[in-house]
Amino acid sequence: MVMTFQPARFSVAPMMDWTDRHCRSLHRVLSSRALLYTEMVTSGAVVHGDREKLLGFDAGQHPVALQLGGSDPADLAQAARIGEDWGYDEINLNVGCPSDRVQSGRFGACLMREPNLVAECMAAIKDAVKVPATVKCRIGVDDQDPEESLFTLVDRCAAAGIDNFIVHARKAWLQGLSPKENRDIPPLDYELVYRLKRERPNLTIAINGGVPSVDAALEHLANGVDGVMLGRAAYHEAGLLGEVDRRVFGLDVADVDSFEAVERYRPYLARELAAGTHLAAMTRHMLGLFHGLPGARAWRRILTVEGVKPGAGLDVVDRALDAVRAALASREERTAPAA
Repeated sequence: MVMTFQPARFSVAPMMDWTDRHCRSLHRVLSSRALLYTEMVTSGAVVHGDREKLLGFDAGQHPVALQLGGSDPADLAQAARIGEDWGYDEINLNVGCPSDRVQSGRFGACLMREPNLVAECMAAIKDAVKVPATVKCRIGVDDQDPEESLFTLVDRCAAAGIDNFIVHARKAWLQGLSPKENRDIPPLDYELVYRLKRERPNLTIAINGGVPSVDAALEHLANGVDGVMLGRAAYHEAGLLGEVDRRVFGLDVADVDSFEAVERYRPYLARELAAGTHLAAMTRHMLGLFHGLPGARAWRRILTVEGVKPGAGLDVVDRALDAVRAALASREERTAPAA
């Protein structure tokens, strides 16, 4: 059943090859409230492809948003309807991905140059579904003036009835930089996104880009934006998500530590293994759980080396956990005061 949607105060970014259904189920055991996003799926793939493979997800993942890529309003509307039928809580349009493959399909960040088309696409999506329709965009591309490109895109979409935007606070360079470089090299302009919220107070504005921690997310919220989206930090150091319900959403709950997260994730692992899913397809998302703790390297090594073997099961996870516990116990022995 689709949950009643609330504008996301904290979300985990859509990330190609990373935020698949297994990753999202892991993130959900760490935070009950964070809004989770799929990897980007093209409208054509949704309409014509294997929907169970592309769209299927565990019911415990709500709230979860489907991110679409495309630029044909009719195709996007059809894909959005399908996504809603599959139970997604939000339909999001990608206007931020800078890869060559995405550009050649005329979607992603290159659409920053076509605000009228984006507005037309969003109007079609909004008319097609009852769940929220949202935009994830950059502040501009190439030689665009972000002061103009960002506000123009947002205003055109707002005129079409869209009121929820996630802004990656960097320009994208469509020529000369790889997608990875586009996540690091163009300078961040958080102040522009803050100003967008101040000058368009009726819109829901979330900020994205280079946010490394929950502390940093709280700083952004203190600057007036409605939400914060974390990407790579939430993936590589997933344990930080265990603080989100308490610190960001204000719930009176204990933080979820990495050991508890593994125990909560275990039933999902068991179900998926029984259904024929390879262990490594799930444990690859768990590698950063013990980031910064003794035993983290052994945890990663065991999951990486043993998890890919034929027939690998939960015993691999148990051995990796034992290695972390042993490393923690060794540290405690070394640091214990002498009797």
